[in-house]
Amino acid sequence: MRKEVINAFKSVSNGYSIDRVLVDPTLNIHFLDACRKLGCQDSAEKLNQTLLNIRKSGALTDYRTTKQTRLKDANDYCFASEIAARFLERRDGLSLDKILCCPTLVLEFDQIASRICPDYSPLQYRWAALNLRKRRSLKPEPVSHVVRSEQDINISVDDIDTSSLPLNQGIYIFFDSQQTLYVGESQNLKKRLEKHLDHSDNKGLARWLWEHGDSDLNLDMRVLPKKTTTRTRRALEYELIQSRKPLFNVLGRA
Repeated sequence: MRKEVINAFKSVSNGYSIDRVLVDPTLNIHFLDACRKLGCQDSAEKLNQTLLNIRKSGALTDYRTTKQTRLKDANDYCFASEIAARFLERRDGLSLDKILCCPTLVLEFDQIASRICPDYSPLQYRWAALNLRKRRSLKPEPVSHVVRSEQDINISVDDIDTSSLPLNQGIYIFFDSQQTLYVGESQNLKKRLEKHLDHSDNKGLARWLWEHGDSDLNLDMRVLPKKTTTRTRRALEYELIQSRKPLFNVLGRA
């Protein structure tokens, strides 16, 4: 299969890199079709992963990239790509490579990024995530491996039905399309979040909500197991504050 994957890539790459063929929806479809024509019966995920492994192994020494990928306005949607990647990495315990290779997961990645920062293409979101990883700006957060959440929710605040918010303990993150605004923890997520949305006791977040409303506000919730101690929950919160550097958390505390 490795030989067929290499030949399929060369036949459709048109001078682009393996990374571009992997994350460009149109080029990737052409690549997978070329693999099928050469007799490959493996899943799209397996074929994409094989292509990526070929790049990592340096096996394509005879191939030279002649076209560079430079996409405009990357700073405008880069944060959305980061949030989408981190959410799926934590929820499913998978690397960014696994997400980009799996058609189902990468489509979900596109949908999350598009909800946070709409009107950009899947190629732009995916390429931004790759560049973040290459710059080492997308390192896995240790917090995600300390305590596995029972449920992960990523939603627009405008779409929240407060009556359906979880009563469980957990961690929550407010963010807009450009930055993390606030990280907090609570024994009762529903009670705490209703307070924030009614009139937050964090002055910075309260002012932001008063000025902007909740139409551009997003929420990431991590429902933690019942046996999680308050000390552990606060340690998880602190770790996220240090890694995300939210705008309205003062002096490293919620």
